[in-house]
Amino acid sequence: MNSSVSQEDLAAGQLPQDLAKRLRTLDDKLSKRFIELDPDGYFLIYLDRPTQLICAKHFANIIDDKGLACDPETGKPLPTKGEAQHSHTAVYTGRTAKELCIKIFEETQPCPIGYLDHAAYLGREFLRAEIALINGEEYVQD
Repeated sequence: MNSSVSQEDLAAGQLPQDLAKRLRTLDDKLSKRFIELDPDGYFLIYLDRPTQLICAKHFANIIDDKGLACDPETGKPLPTKGEAQHSHTAVYTGRTAKELCIKIFEETQPCPIGYLDHAAYLGREFLRAEIALINGEEYVQD
């Protein structure tokens, strides 16, 4: 997405701040939609500032008959807040979103992602993390 303001936006009286606010509102709305959980697991994304890396811990899960992600060892639903209580299967790191995507989607066999919408989500989150790393901002996974 081009970060500059289009001629159409300027003609419509849209200032960059107004456009950014509209886009944030849309993004927040889209984040609240239902998505089916990936049976191949999930990722917790964070920044390692001392090494200037974007990190993604992969965790295995199973999906129960209610559609909840559960610990594959105990069968109990995984908490949606707080730290993961079970062990991760892998940690992937990259200096950029693209490098991290290549490591996960192209170099890891079998790929730890089963759903295309999950892959798209990860790509978006990795880019958000990269921007936060570059700008020295806090990164919180959506």
